Amino acid sequence: MFKLEEIPIEVLLDNLLPLLPISDLLSLTTTNRFFATLCNDDTFWKRKIRNDFNFSDEDSARTSGWKFIYRGLVHPRTYVWGESSKGRLGMKRPPPSTIPDVPYPAELHFDENVSVVHLSAAGMAFFALDSKGNIYAWGTLNGTGFALQHDGYSAPAKTAHTPLKLAMPAATRAISCGRLHATSLDERLHIWTFLSFGRPFRLVTSLLDASTPDSTPVQVESGWSFSSVLTMAGDVFVWWPFSGEMEEMIDSHNTAMDEAGSRIFAIADRVVSCSHWELHKDPQRLPELPRLPKLVSGAEDIDVHLVKIAALENHLVGLTNHGHTLKISVQHGDRAGQERWEYLPHFSESEKIKQHLTAASSELKSLQDIRITHISAQYQTFVAYSPGSSSVVLMGSNGTDADSEPRILPALQNRNVISVVLGDYHFGALTSTGKLLTWGQYSRGALGLGDPTTIKAGQPGGYPTEQLRQAAANRGVLPPPVMEPTEVRFDHGEKRSKKRFCFAATSAGWHTGALVIDLESDVDNDEDLVQMPGGFPSSPGPSTSADIPHTPGFWGLPHAPMFRVGFAGRGALRGGFQGRGRGQ
Repeated sequence: MFKLEEIPIEVLLDNLLPLLPISDLLSLTTTNRFFATLCNDDTFWKRKIRNDFNFSDEDSARTSGWKFIYRGLVHPRTYVWGESSKGRLGMKRPPPSTIPDVPYPAELHFDENVSVVHLSAAGMAFFALDSKGNIYAWGTLNGTGFALQHDGYSAPAKTAHTPLKLAMPAATRAISCGRLHATSLDERLHIWTFLSFGRPFRLVTSLLDASTPDSTPVQVESGWSFSSVLTMAGDVFVWWPFSGEMEEMIDSHNTAMDEAGSRIFAIADRVVSCSHWELHKDPQRLPELPRLPKLVSGAEDIDVHLVKIAALENHLVGLTNHGHTLKISVQHGDRAGQERWEYLPHFSESEKIKQHLTAASSELKSLQDIRITHISAQYQTFVAYSPGSSSVVLMGSNGTDADSEPRILPALQNRNVISVVLGDYHFGALTSTGKLLTWGQYSRGALGLGDPTTIKAGQPGGYPTEQLRQAAANRGVLPPPVMEPTEVRFDHGEKRSKKRFCFAATSAGWHTGALVIDLESDVDNDEDLVQMPGGFPSSPGPSTSADIPHTPGFWGLPHAPMFRVGFAGRGALRGGFQGRGRGQ
């Protein structure tokens, strides 16, 4: 007689289990050890969390715990803190404080049916994505100008004092913010640029029409004043909406709309009916990679190409599938097209990185090879890092070149760091255990460590002595920078201490945001997974086709195959069940 467990594991994980409601998955885990192991496979939950919640793992080096994150995304919490001007914290009345701004995490509330799964901070604003691909925004996208009371959200300087939903033609899969703009990628693989909340434009070009791997976008990244996109083949394209011919085209379109009397206002339920338009122009293609040294043993036949990009003020950092870190200038003007990628050996080669770790601290000796797998950047700082219990975090800057050595903070090494976020002068590192560590300048409270005038003297975020603390309370003297990465708490002002798990964070300017899971419930009980709100594919409750996120193929690509993640331990699941699941 045919048995269910005789079906190939690949078929079960890739075709059968994704179709089951959560309640059936949980029942299947109770049948025997084989299905208990199979239904807890990390990569299965990683894929399910992307499909059911529109949650992207691109900004995270997390390798396990995806089932736990899936459970927490049913009711995540959103926190923001730092400078409060220009409405950037999304609160008409920020929580009371003895000093200006908000120096600790304050919860930003959304409607009950909104599950925020991604945050991105701009210079004076925030953007958020929810589990259905909706975009929310608050603050001021371009606070360097001004807008009148009667101006609509077509004006870049118009402030949204609380979160607004921006109506877009398709679900959004990714969004990245620069200082005064944002760039997004939707499920149709269309690229959008926001210079105001109300008039996003779609970049239309045959170079990015998703007809081939060379023209299929997989990542959008905003620099200080430019936008960029990485394609499936590893090509990078850049455009400058604030200068040159593109600026003239944008100004001409906006003038025509202004003369027609078209102003965009928020309607019922705080929704902005965006006036979408198309800008037809080819972006600039960056040059090919230089010849690079071999980093991965036995990988001679594997093509070397970029798999991630990160943007600074006027540079891009790139990371290859072999772990090479490179940097290129992307300044607009006379030198356009003359720049070349520069290989950064001290941010790439295992032996060099080991030497730098040992030089930073004798306790940081690494016996294993180090491979950089993630990068992030903002303004004048970039970071290259690797995951796992032996994780390394290497910091560079706008001026880093081939001879530059990384800046290394010993307290960040071997900490299971899975994400690093960067403000202008403050920084944050997220660990796989849900801790957000911040360091750097006070930056109007962007560290989130609390009111420095009430922090005990000598503690991180406070003043070195009691005398200075009392004097600062009267004269407004800023506290010294925090040199040691320090954990941020998410229960400020609550009557009792509460355990919370941070799973995503963002920073820019002088503010920070984070997404947090409340651990007060019985997190070990899988039955809470069944209590899914209606609208998710695996919910046992009612839903409609309109509620279900549509993610065919690769990030919604209509004709490209789904990217497959290997599972070397699949066969080990049978007989003894000693194998380890994918992603572990």
